Amino acid sequence: MAVSEEECSSAKSRSSSPASSSSTHYLAKCVLKGSVVLQVLYGHIRSPTYLDVVFGKETSIELVIIGEDGIVQSVCEQPVFGTIKDIAILPWNEKKFHVRNPQMIGKDLLVVISDSGKLSFLTFCNEMHRFFPLTHVQLSNPGNSRHQLGRMLAVNTSGCFIAASAYEDRLALFSISMSNGSDIIDERIIYPPEHEVDGSIGRSIQKNSISGTIWSMCFISQDPSQPSKEHNPVLAILLNRRGEVMNELLLLGWNMRECAVFVVSHYREAGPLAHNIVEVPYSYGFAFLFRVGDALLMDLRDAQNPCCVYRTSLNFLPNSVYEPNLAEESCRVHDVDDEGLFNVAASLLELKDCDPMCIDGDNGNVSSANKHVCSWSWEPENHKIPRLIFCVDTGEFFMIEFFFDSDGPRVNLSECLYKGLACKALLWVQGGYLAALVEMGDGMVLALENGGLQYTSPIQNIAPILDMSVVECHEEKRDQMFASCGVAPEGSLRIIRSGISVEKLLKTAPIYQGITGTWTVRMNVTDSYHSFLVLSFVEETRVLSVGLSFTDVTDSVGFQPNVCTLACGLVSDGLLVQIHQNAVRLCLPTKVAHSEGVPLSSPVCTSWFPDNLSISLGAVGHNMIVVSTSNPCFLCILGIRLLSAYHYEIYEMQHLRLQNELSCISIPQKHFEKKQSSSSVNWVNKSRVDAFPVGVDISRTFAVGTHRPSLEILSFLPDQGLRVLASGMISLSNTMGTAISGCIPQDVRLVLVDRLYIVSGLRNGMLLRFKWPDASKMSLSELPIYQPISDSLVNTDAALPSKIVPTSFSPQLGEANLFEKTNDYPVNLQLIAIRRIGITPVFLVPLSDSLDADLIALSDRPWLLHTARHGLSYTSISFQPSTHVTPVCSVECPKGILFVAENSLHLVRTPQLSDFHKVILF
Repeated sequence: MAVSEEECSSAKSRSSSPASSSSTHYLAKCVLKGSVVLQVLYGHIRSPTYLDVVFGKETSIELVIIGEDGIVQSVCEQPVFGTIKDIAILPWNEKKFHVRNPQMIGKDLLVVISDSGKLSFLTFCNEMHRFFPLTHVQLSNPGNSRHQLGRMLAVNTSGCFIAASAYEDRLALFSISMSNGSDIIDERIIYPPEHEVDGSIGRSIQKNSISGTIWSMCFISQDPSQPSKEHNPVLAILLNRRGEVMNELLLLGWNMRECAVFVVSHYREAGPLAHNIVEVPYSYGFAFLFRVGDALLMDLRDAQNPCCVYRTSLNFLPNSVYEPNLAEESCRVHDVDDEGLFNVAASLLELKDCDPMCIDGDNGNVSSANKHVCSWSWEPENHKIPRLIFCVDTGEFFMIEFFFDSDGPRVNLSECLYKGLACKALLWVQGGYLAALVEMGDGMVLALENGGLQYTSPIQNIAPILDMSVVECHEEKRDQMFASCGVAPEGSLRIIRSGISVEKLLKTAPIYQGITGTWTVRMNVTDSYHSFLVLSFVEETRVLSVGLSFTDVTDSVGFQPNVCTLACGLVSDGLLVQIHQNAVRLCLPTKVAHSEGVPLSSPVCTSWFPDNLSISLGAVGHNMIVVSTSNPCFLCILGIRLLSAYHYEIYEMQHLRLQNELSCISIPQKHFEKKQSSSSVNWVNKSRVDAFPVGVDISRTFAVGTHRPSLEILSFLPDQGLRVLASGMISLSNTMGTAISGCIPQDVRLVLVDRLYIVSGLRNGMLLRFKWPDASKMSLSELPIYQPISDSLVNTDAALPSKIVPTSFSPQLGEANLFEKTNDYPVNLQLIAIRRIGITPVFLVPLSDSLDADLIALSDRPWLLHTARHGLSYTSISFQPSTHVTPVCSVECPKGILFVAENSLHLVRTPQLSDFHKVILF
């Protein structure tokens, strides 16, 4: 987005020359979109059986659900072209509507009007995971003229009619088609007609028109059981005529046969100012007329004779029974995804419970003389006794029950349910929760319990931002913004960071306490999709199948369920390995777990046990398993061999005694694969293959981290044993020369970009990148004398040679003589980059099995390490702090990522990473 300097600073532009002002522009690299929820509603968006919640955010639409725990979960959010003025649900799941697309059957439509001048009908596409426009109706020219249609929407409860009004003087009525054609709109009419808008018409005609400002409107449902030749729609509007002090209630009728709209009746009663008209659902012909200081129950069953049947005063509402400290309830840090672009952590300040600008009272607790209803919501799908929760301008919440007794319609008003801030919008959702949105502060989810409302969780809103400061924290090389947001008593200090957006697909209930590890495993090496999701707990392991639903298949896979899994993976096609403290277990799943499993009633399993030792670490690669023990410290290389049909054996190929305990092990899974990129550079070419160090067979190579601390690159050949190819010491100090503690590697990965890199995450929250030294810059005198093991390893296998002396040196080495030239090993890895990304241990999780895959670095919060053209770049991911993460690749979600946060599983996906260019080189 480019904005001219002249537009941003008119004073400066006037003082500068035209040439200079037109040549200077500000470039916005990252935009924080608005988080203010202006409209909130629910409908059958994704399924005919469940009500989803929709947030209208001025320039975007967000689909959310409120879970059983009362936490708001974002399903998807997408921008719209223009500014949303109003939004409504069109009931489409009625049997009387016929649609061509079977995917739309039973799902409601979303009706949106914006400053584009269009009336848009949207449906949610489950496959695309976003809203899809069905049709657009041009109401007026783009803009915000008072007389242009597109200010306010009203939809009748049956979904047969829609009304769209201008700010003043005009409205349009639409009937919905019930045929199976492609048109949603059947008939339309604009009132008043164009010739009546002329200012020369007389006062008698104006009295029977809608000349004035339209404050509110709603349809009045008619009882379908009552005998009538035809049911023409009746629209109630609240109108403020020019020069009048009071508002007037008008009832308009649409004669469908004559294609004419006319004023049926007027209602105006001396008293307070009326500001909203609200229909009572499932009670044909009744509506509430909210006025300043009271609420009138209107009987509009006879549209020609409207009357008030019950009056409720709002100035003598029952006293508040509960007044919580909102600052204390929201003082913990919350991480949310605002517009999918930013991760916001909010910590509310402890402010006074009164407005500091109020000077009308000694303590600031001044009650309004005339209370008025500022927001309301009806209980969903209550057909017998409609109940309404409303909030008055003093922040008090009350409930109204509408029912009939022997004397006619009655209204029952409750005690105060809750005392907080005045809300702009309310939505009563299924499960007994109430979403309450505040205009200049955080919203909240309230639970209806024990005759009152209880605070459950926040709905974050960063607006308005009153002040801000950009700083750098933890030497992350990435600026973040500290912003002062909200108004008293909801003022807050928030941290805003740029990052990659994630699209939230699924969140489970918080039932996954104590997870120690997560992995996704394929059934065969060449499979495109994952088959199993492995969850490890403190004393338990569960294996779930990956698909439309996650089904527990632990017994059919063969993993031992009563142990904590340290590592797992695919060692060969159809052979899964589980590593736990006491054994290494090889499993052949059955067909119950996977279609390509063994045709047996139970899985085939075999185990390898260390001699009186406990396994502390492990990793699984292609035809190779590596495990280590502690106290004493051993490194064991294991292989598998076939004994008979479906029967395999795990055997030990070599074991070594270690001087230093290992802290992590990593085995590369694949060589590399072609990356999809918009760049003209072909990522997979001969130069990519030449990026490997001379003499290194990556398929036989793995990396370890030690408590020395150091990184070791090792290679194993069955006929020659273990070789140390490279080693890198980790010794870091700060600017004062003091050694930095906690530099033990937590994780290590081999990454192939323009060359081979070794990336390691440390336990102190730092991220290191090593590279293999250039062979052209190394002389023979500088090369270390080769040892088959480094100083941190001691060979205990007497059958292996302790030293192999090369006969010649040549940069061209094939696989046959890979370790024939050994004077050039081990080499010293060169540390080329250091970044601090947090203060907790850093875990590295590749998003695919290839060496050039992007990685997620998980510390205080998740980061993405992206394999750029000439190195690695890193940026923050807009997601809450997580303990574990693993990629999930399935037919339904080929680019999914599973986070573990707050004892729940979160399935998300990211946009095309090739389109993301706002990165920092690492």
